[in-house]
Amino acid sequence: MNYSDNLKKGEKGAWLSIITYIILSAVKIVVAYIGDSDALRADGLNNSTDVVASVAVLIGLKISRKPPDEDHHYGHYRAESVASLFAAFIMAVVGIEVIIDTLQTIFSGTVPQPDMITAWTALGSALVMFFVYRYNLKLSKRIESASLYAASQDNRSDALVSLGAFVGIGGAQLGLLWLDPLAGFIVGIIICKTAWEIFKDATHTLTDGFDEDQLIQIKESIREVDDVLHVLDVKGRIHGNGLLIEATILVDPSLTVDEGHQIADKVEKQLEGNFRISHAHIHIEPYFPKENQHKKQEND
Repeated sequence: MNYSDNLKKGEKGAWLSIITYIILSAVKIVVAYIGDSDALRADGLNNSTDVVASVAVLIGLKISRKPPDEDHHYGHYRAESVASLFAAFIMAVVGIEVIIDTLQTIFSGTVPQPDMITAWTALGSALVMFFVYRYNLKLSKRIESASLYAASQDNRSDALVSLGAFVGIGGAQLGLLWLDPLAGFIVGIIICKTAWEIFKDATHTLTDGFDEDQLIQIKESIREVDDVLHVLDVKGRIHGNGLLIEATILVDPSLTVDEGHQIADKVEKQLEGNFRISHAHIHIEPYFPKENQHKKQEND
């Protein structure tokens, strides 16, 4: 199955998030109004902003499926990373808002006592969002989608927000009024932490960051190919869920152009088989021991 098919499957997860958020936000806001719960009302508004983040993920997945064109010779796969970045900003704003609201509640010293129906609504919402989180997490790992993984982390954060609202409302019913702002503050921290992790991963990808340990593994794999006398340099970047690799290898200078081309093909097949690398550019240079030693020193 190719990458485009995986992206199409990923859209199902994005649509699941959008539909769930729309339904839950409407239910929470109505029940919060009836049961006089600020916590559940804030949770409902939180889900409303999540609709925007999920739409961003869906748009990113759709754009990523576009084929290469005159301006995008490698395709549009990085739209996924941009969507993840946007989702991270939305989550950070919501997390900061939750923290500020809970701090205001703590300093005001007034916590309302809502109806228990709002607590059960919050608990039911947490269970629903946990199911959506598990579905999207499993799907994102299966199709290796960065934006859908970001959406799944947002789903988990929303489940925690609803669970925190349930604990706070329950505490208010028992007279433990401090539980509401404390739970909200902890949930806000969790949301901001998740947003930071998604932001860090997305920016690392967009700035052509690459795992150094994986580069070492790729370099060792190339060395195993017959007739590769030395691996001078290996560079890599992430493109959607695929890897783009550029490598310079040294071979016997007496080989013909066709023989050198065959070695490059072997290297590409080796990388595809071991690492599922979608694109590899192999540059071949002649191997001269003394000159190679000089180049190696310059490269180091």
